[in-house]
Amino acid sequence: MVFGAAEAHGLRVKLHADQLSDRGGAALAARFHALSADHLEHASPAGLEAMAKAGTVAVLLPGAFYFLRDTKRPPVAAMRGLGIPIAIASDCNPGTSPVLSPLMVLNMACTLLGLTQEEALAGMTRHAAAALGLAGETGSLAPGMRADFAVWDIAGPAELGYWIGADPFIDSYVGGRRVRKEKKP
Repeated sequence: MVFGAAEAHGLRVKLHADQLSDRGGAALAARFHALSADHLEHASPAGLEAMAKAGTVAVLLPGAFYFLRDTKRPPVAAMRGLGIPIAIASDCNPGTSPVLSPLMVLNMACTLLGLTQEEALAGMTRHAAAALGLAGETGSLAPGMRADFAVWDIAGPAELGYWIGADPFIDSYVGGRRVRKEKKP
């Protein structure tokens, strides 16, 4: 099996799991101590319990949920109750999630999936870093971390997922070095 081979070579796996039906993907991800399991709209309670025990991050993809007109929301309340870290991402692809805006994903995570603003922001930062195996390097602003961050023209963090179509981005830093924003023509 592919996951067994990855494990034998010290590679952490990620799994596209239980998006359209419960096929045991969440439990499979947990069995192989996957970094993350993505989608999870149809994840079973047993699969989620296994993910919680394995420390597997749930990655929710509200752009795909929206674009495919899904009606089955991921079991966010169960994830919260089990203490599963919830990351969010765009799942940007032309077939099922043509979403380019991280701010739109923040909005969708709150309005469509029921995350709080704080959960959505943590999902785009520290939980996303954990889903990539980078929790000790980036994802939060703390001593010893990489200092990857954006500067926004906002009054508070909740505005990032509130204003639809706004572009409050000012500047960004990667590894503590300023990256200039290109001016649009």
